[in-house]
Amino acid sequence: MRNKGKLLLYSLFMACYLGISQTPDVFRAEYMLMPRNSSDVETSRIKLLANLPIPVRNKKDFIIVGSEYNRYNFEVPEGLFENSDDLKKLHVLDINLGYVYKMTEEWRLVGVVTPRWSSNFVEDLQEEDFNMNYTAGAYQDKKNVEKPYKLVLGISYNSSSPIQVPLPFLYYEKRFHPDWSYVLGVPKSGLKYFTPKGHFFQAELFVDGYYVNIQNDILLSGNNLSTDISQTALLLALGYQYKITKDMSLYFVGGYTLFQNGALRDDERKDIFTLNDEAGLYFRTGFRIGI
Repeated sequence: MRNKGKLLLYSLFMACYLGISQTPDVFRAEYMLMPRNSSDVETSRIKLLANLPIPVRNKKDFIIVGSEYNRYNFEVPEGLFENSDDLKKLHVLDINLGYVYKMTEEWRLVGVVTPRWSSNFVEDLQEEDFNMNYTAGAYQDKKNVEKPYKLVLGISYNSSSPIQVPLPFLYYEKRFHPDWSYVLGVPKSGLKYFTPKGHFFQAELFVDGYYVNIQNDILLSGNNLSTDISQTALLLALGYQYKITKDMSLYFVGGYTLFQNGALRDDERKDIFTLNDEAGLYFRTGFRIGI
């Protein structure tokens, strides 16, 4: 894929990750693994998430206060470059402050401000570890019809994106059959099959990744200085969700990367060293409590 294509995919990922990663879950604990591939790179992630919805205005609206923490374990070949050990643990911490406004019985307006700290944290907290992200959107959840559907649309601004403009996002899910629904959008599209007891299987095409500041910048050959590390992957996966209760469930996802770009970047967000651009396996499992 050409550089412009990589830049566009990465920027769309950053906008859409911010836009719809503000999950409606009350709690989530998740583990992800991308095993070592032909680039000799392995990535794993631990995700912890909690949200507290606070009803206001006679329970018509909600203030959402939440947090999401992701820790990435990143393994690269030894001796690939100096200070490669500084990249073994990467951290991303979001504080989500949102407001959900009930406009009509079907439509809600949403605004989210997300302070974010993303770094390898080999030293004390630095100014470059922090950035602010903003999301504004609307969603419609139409349930009492023959073919229920959910629509989410809006714009997001992410200060770490190479394209410094607000970008749109979209999510549309429709139950076109009692046992089937489809999802169209970015960064996720897919197909779901529901069993009579509420469990479901799914096939999905989605984007995953991260962007993290590097403390103690890494000096590469050619006198190139890397200040950030990023990874973006386009994945095709199959999954299953097991419902313990109406709101609590376990889920399992397995898939394969159709495209992947793990890279070191300079202070202008340019890709200056490719760490991983080879396909590989992807696994994710977790426990969630929905709202």
